[in-house]
Amino acid sequence: MQKLFKSLPFRLLVGVVAGMVLGLVANEDVMNVVVTVKQVLGQLITFCVPLIVIGFIAPSITKLGNNASRLLGVALVLAYVSSVGAALASMAAGYGLIPHLSIVSEVEGLKSLPDLLFELEIPPVMSVMSALVFSLLLGLGVTWTRSKKLEELLEEFQAVVLAVVTKVVIPVLPFFIASTFCGLAYEGTITKQFPVFVKVILIVMVGHYLWMALLYGLAGTYSQKNPMEVVRHYGPAYITAVGTMSSAATLAVALRCAGKSSVLRKDMVDFGIPLFANIHLCGSVLTEVFFVMTVSQILYGKLPAPGTMVLFCLLLGVFAIGAPGVPGGTVMASLGLITGILLFDNTGTALMLTIFALQDSFGTACNVTGDGALTLMLTGYVEKHHIQAGKAVK
Repeated sequence: MQKLFKSLPFRLLVGVVAGMVLGLVANEDVMNVVVTVKQVLGQLITFCVPLIVIGFIAPSITKLGNNASRLLGVALVLAYVSSVGAALASMAAGYGLIPHLSIVSEVEGLKSLPDLLFELEIPPVMSVMSALVFSLLLGLGVTWTRSKKLEELLEEFQAVVLAVVTKVVIPVLPFFIASTFCGLAYEGTITKQFPVFVKVILIVMVGHYLWMALLYGLAGTYSQKNPMEVVRHYGPAYITAVGTMSSAATLAVALRCAGKSSVLRKDMVDFGIPLFANIHLCGSVLTEVFFVMTVSQILYGKLPAPGTMVLFCLLLGVFAIGAPGVPGGTVMASLGLITGILLFDNTGTALMLTIFALQDSFGTACNVTGDGALTLMLTGYVEKHHIQAGKAVK
């Protein structure tokens, strides 16, 4: 029983329940404190994310040796194919289901969160995308120059970052999640928007689970390993993603979950999970495609033309690779596509952002969980091509 109380999934669930209960009974003075705590913890987690990206990806690339460039290309192809595949499947579902739906999109009477007691800015040393590019170039540069000193330094830095994750990031996550759900309950999102939330979410969640099942099925078939040995460890990461609505903020927990799997190679976990957290957004892409079609039907009385939607899906896969792994990152990065290709006006764009925000947590959870499947594919790839851990092939 004591082990259960100390487990991360239990603490995360307690945070969700406690936050919702507090939000339903809290007054404005209490919420002043809650939103301030959330802001501070969010800043702390955001600050650590670029360090985690650098600390895990760069050393992993150096251990891959001359195979690093090839594996990076494989990872990019996997992420793009997964995102575009999810987008096209969502498009097909949209044409089949949306004409038969009646979705209410206007909800009034929500409270506004009170102002912060104080605002503590902890800007990260660099953006997540800058950290990702820096990690890739640094790791490849060390590999190309065979710099032993930098390789050893990166390994020591990885140990430091791992200590920060274990002793700082993971312990504060339950409190961050509790403050998030407290705010949702206080605003009324969970109660007053519940009918809208259910109608919209159930459809896309089915799509999320079907796509994750397909990814893990393909990964298991290709790697000839049991995909359930990966999935069964991903509960804490899924819950964290629902609470944080951010692939980047969930990175520390995802690394821990994937690291527990006996079928994932350790160097592929260190390389793949941080990388896919920033370039693989299949759940968010699947959701966005279905929602833009829904908004088009609601506001403009028709669905976009199939040719237009195919172009949108293909380009959205590219934008998803460059989208930041933060709440709403995918839809924010692709606003140009929404207005330029689908020709949404300001009302359509605003409604799209609103509906997307309602389910962003579940799309993020699909992204994070899907990363495990792609990492299993990478594991299968390196084993099939006899790429040994920590050794360069000349």
